[in-house]
Amino acid sequence: MARSLLAGVCGLAILVVPATSAVAQTQTPAAQLAPSTAQKPADQPATDQSGSSTSDAAPADDDKQAPIPFEGGQLTITQPEQDGDKVLAYDGKQLASNYDVFFDKVVKIGDVNVALVDVGDGGNQCGPAKVIVWKPKDGEIRTTTVEQDECGAPPAAISDSAIYFVPYLLPGDTKPALQWSPTEGLTISGNLTYTPEPGTDWKDIDPSKYDNIIDAFHNEAVYKEAVKLLGKDMPDMATSLLVGGGTEKTASGAFYATGCVPHDCGGNDGFMAVDPAKHTLYFARRGDNGEPQAWPAVTTWPADIKKALDDAQGSAN
Repeated sequence: MARSLLAGVCGLAILVVPATSAVAQTQTPAAQLAPSTAQKPADQPATDQSGSSTSDAAPADDDKQAPIPFEGGQLTITQPEQDGDKVLAYDGKQLASNYDVFFDKVVKIGDVNVALVDVGDGGNQCGPAKVIVWKPKDGEIRTTTVEQDECGAPPAAISDSAIYFVPYLLPGDTKPALQWSPTEGLTISGNLTYTPEPGTDWKDIDPSKYDNIIDAFHNEAVYKEAVKLLGKDMPDMATSLLVGGGTEKTASGAFYATGCVPHDCGGNDGFMAVDPAKHTLYFARRGDNGEPQAWPAVTTWPADIKKALDDAQGSAN
């Protein structure tokens, strides 16, 4: 029987149900942040090799992380060359390397001890891949790397029998939810599709609660209007807003915010404005060629929102 995951607003609450697909809605994830600043998901407590609760083992000095005892050997994270990549190794055998390498924790999946290590390029709003390390009985050390897109792995949630990876969904997205176990390896549990909060309308909009203007898509009225304007361009538009903060207001009462694509600020920037009173949305995106796209056409925009866009584009230069 196929199994799927249902991820709610909190993003990491998981329910395995007998269905072929499910829907998910999340906030902009701390898991997308660089490893040194990311918060750990609120999943079930991990267990160390003796069965007791563990916490992150990386010391304060990230460049000199202490060796981690594991399955009769040691996992080490070193930086052989100044300003070079960090290297994850087991008893001297290199397992992975990248700009950022951070030990996460050791958990027990079934009767197998599993070490989880974050390995990534670093950077703003872009999380690491997850390297899974384990040692089969009477076997050699093994690894699997989970990296669902160019911006790291989904957050990991731990159960007794598997590790689940629940993707962060942008508006318009459908992505597979993954699971890993020592016996089955990495498999797809089901598909998750972004959905807004049912029954929410323009009157329910409260930009003071938004960490990022992408949160406005959680409103069903906003989402439906965005679908009309953006169509298949919705995920790309939302991606261009990922690196951003809170919102600002125009004199007419509309609110807006700017953002950019992770690792491409100044090269791929986005703008979004919402007018709750007039039930209208405004989007613009400027890519590498410097020519902005707009939905609807900028010539139809109110003067104050057009000025906010012009000011944003000017500050990006």
